[in-house]
Amino acid sequence: MTPPRIRPLALCIFHHDGKILVNEAHDPITGKPFFRPIGGGIEFGETSAQAVIREVDEELGLSVTDVRLLGTLESLFTYAGKPGHEIVQVYDAKFVDASVYGRPHLSAQESDGAAFIARWLQLDSITGDTPLVPAGLYELLKKVALLG
Repeated sequence: MTPPRIRPLALCIFHHDGKILVNEAHDPITGKPFFRPIGGGIEFGETSAQAVIREVDEELGLSVTDVRLLGTLESLFTYAGKPGHEIVQVYDAKFVDASVYGRPHLSAQESDGAAFIARWLQLDSITGDTPLVPAGLYELLKKVALLG
């Protein structure tokens, strides 16, 4: 059994017309839904900004520009019945292909090959029943005035 570890993570906030691009996922044990922006783990030897660019390319097959750090969050959580701990670098960026903003959803793929749909989420649809994760992300986006 591997010992618990802190996972470095980089997420990217794509926003347009009061919406952000998210993946809706569910905890496999509790069944509770949550929303998470596009992104993933930072690999050894790459910066968090490089991780965002790579993750967006891997998950969506799209290029980004204007990558800008918004802030850092520390997340302690339980997922699939196991405790987790992440240090999360949160970025803002733009898609090179502006037509992406007009699509209602995007086909995407996790690094393990699992398919998912990334969709534009109206911010007022975020509730305690379906939170935006990691914890503190919504407040960070308000603080940096990304959400108006």
